[in-house]
Amino acid sequence: MAGPRPLLPAPAPEVVAARLEALRVRIADAGRDPSAVRIVAVTKGFDVGAVRAARAAGIDDIGENYAPELLAKAEALLAAEPAGGAGAPLGAGVRWHYIGAVQRRRVPALAPVVSWWETVCRVEEGRAIAARAPGAVVLVEVDTTDIAGRNGVAPAAVPGLVRALREDGLEVRGLMTVAPPGGGARARAAFRTTARLAAELGLAELSMGMTDDLEPALAEGSTMVRVGRALFGERPPATG
Repeated sequence: MAGPRPLLPAPAPEVVAARLEALRVRIADAGRDPSAVRIVAVTKGFDVGAVRAARAAGIDDIGENYAPELLAKAEALLAAEPAGGAGAPLGAGVRWHYIGAVQRRRVPALAPVVSWWETVCRVEEGRAIAARAPGAVVLVEVDTTDIAGRNGVAPAAVPGLVRALREDGLEVRGLMTVAPPGGGARARAAFRTTARLAAELGLAELSMGMTDDLEPALAEGSTMVRVGRALFGERPPATG
């Protein structure tokens, strides 16, 4: 069995800060107020220095796809003493967004740490979260790709799942989707479908758009973008 993949060292904080400013320009050029769009810095594949650099640039929302990476980074931040021994630990104030597929066996460890569960797509996942973190903030992931193996729930099943999650006491704050690869009209249609569903259900948050498809997501009303490469550069390749 292959071990965990090595993590890349994070870019210098000043590099991340400059890239964040460029990202905000992209948001503004797309016709949106950068202060009204939540940026989730996806540090997958990079060491804990990426979280520190994002925090130094003013980003408190940190996204992770893999439970072990999230937990290790959270532990490292909370264990670190601030410079001079004063103030809060470096991990204080981080809002961790879990953006990988929810595995129920991972929920007990993640529940005390995760602020936003962005990828809930089954009642059983929601119940596992509710048992460990009553009232947790969740997003329902919508599968807008029709690609086999993709995480998410079909658009037609979204209203029923939202209702069931609320009945279990979770705070369903919005919807999330990953558009089909390639961008263009298919991506725009995926974002439009998700936005329409959110509007019909009265949900305020839309987690849509990543480095390559920010503009169409923002045009369709995204309130939250999940960005890794635009802030930190290319990731190491996944290993089997």
